[in-house]
Amino acid sequence: MTLEAIRYRAGSLQVLNQLLLPHQTAYDEIRSVQDAYEAIKSMKVRGAPAIAIVGCLSLAVELRAGTGGDDPVTFIRESLCHLTSARPTAVNMGRAARELMEYAENESMEKNSEQLRESVIAWIENMLARDVNDNKKIGNYGAQHILSGVPRDSVTILTHCNTGSLATAGYGTALGVVRSLHALGRLKRVYCTETRPYNQGSRLTAYEAVAEGIPATLITDSMAALTMREMDITAVVVGADRVVANGDTANKVGTYQLAIAAKHHGIPFYVAAPSTSCDLSLESGRDIVIEVRPPEELTSINGVPIAAPGRIIAPKKAQVVQQQKLKKGLEVAIRNKIEQEVTQKASSSLHKPLSVVKGAERKGNPGAVHPGTSSK
Repeated sequence: MTLEAIRYRAGSLQVLNQLLLPHQTAYDEIRSVQDAYEAIKSMKVRGAPAIAIVGCLSLAVELRAGTGGDDPVTFIRESLCHLTSARPTAVNMGRAARELMEYAENESMEKNSEQLRESVIAWIENMLARDVNDNKKIGNYGAQHILSGVPRDSVTILTHCNTGSLATAGYGTALGVVRSLHALGRLKRVYCTETRPYNQGSRLTAYEAVAEGIPATLITDSMAALTMREMDITAVVVGADRVVANGDTANKVGTYQLAIAAKHHGIPFYVAAPSTSCDLSLESGRDIVIEVRPPEELTSINGVPIAAPGRIIAPKKAQVVQQQKLKKGLEVAIRNKIEQEVTQKASSSLHKPLSVVKGAERKGNPGAVHPGTSSK
């Protein structure tokens, strides 16, 4: 069974309400940009790639309905600004907004408002196919790289949060690597963490694994280090909300401790992400805006209190750990063939050149799988 987080046809958009999974499968209609904003903010839809796609598709729905009148450019600009504020840590929405706005402004110089609408809608609709294609390439690159270290054996992977079909337009990033290994008949088992406090691992990743017959074991977050020691883990593969120029990575809270445990046990640690999750405008993770979620997400599940009553203080600041602190000297592999071009692009984008930039964008390159770190 292939899971769909996003259902779209011209003028109609539905998203799978992931807050109800795995107990109920229900699709919510997205009729406006505001509907999409609320779905993203509440995490009915989540995953950096999916956030950008749903946000932009909601704009396409409104444009097809004629919203914006004779000045669609202003409507597009205001809508994209609003959508970008829903969950600021994930860079994909902001990046898509910049690219789409630039495209719309250029098109407006040569086309009337109706022609502009059609052109922008076509650009947005193409995002779906591009994302699935990119994810399959990431999955293949990652699988082949991991298998190159174990030519004849099956592998065991540990992953965190949800990075599959439910977090993207389809197939997935880190879970896409797992899917590719499974399709090749080389996956022995994937261990997925429950991923508190929103339980994306137990509710979503385990759900995807069962739906597709992928051999999987669900573990608590606190079992990860023991699992690495006892269960012969081949590699840890996670996704990313944002990867900046020096390789610093923001991802689901808990990723940092997995990186530390993987280093301690000598296990390769990889970040699998599309180039749309890369942000060369920031030199390090210190510049990433980290969202702080409501404390109720920790103290209750589906509205049911699970913690003792009392005052809960949410942190005002989170930290993104620099990748060189954890993986110094392990800069490699999958992207050797594109390092030179990536470095040239990064050097032209930053105040000072970087000798090696991990996770940077390259036109035509679907993404990256590389050693990384960190946590939001």
